[in-house]
Amino acid sequence: MEPAYVTVTYVAVLANAGIAAADLAKAPFVLANAAEVGVTRSWIPALALLKAAGGAGLLLGLLGVRPLGIAAGVGLVLFYLGAVTVHVRARVFHNIAFPGLFLALAAGALALATSR
Repeated sequence: MEPAYVTVTYVAVLANAGIAAADLAKAPFVLANAAEVGVTRSWIPALALLKAAGGAGLLLGLLGVRPLGIAAGVGLVLFYLGAVTVHVRARVFHNIAFPGLFLALAAGALALATSR
């Protein structure tokens, strides 16, 4: 397995697991950010599950279920494109780097998975 693919994908898995856990724990920064961009609190658990599922799918892709890993990568790229869009529409730019970073990790994992 290519070291870049493994590294980027593991970082993406860990990042998504971490933010999903923060979402489910209702961390203060998660609640503040959601309120600032207009996402209601009731959506946070569902969004956390999508992030966790995407991370799990990337991990399964690393473990040999390549189509699932690719599908998870596509899903996460679309998810984080949506997150960046929500930030732009709400004109919340001071922390747009966070969804941008998650988007870059998902896109990198997807690109490396499909290039193998």
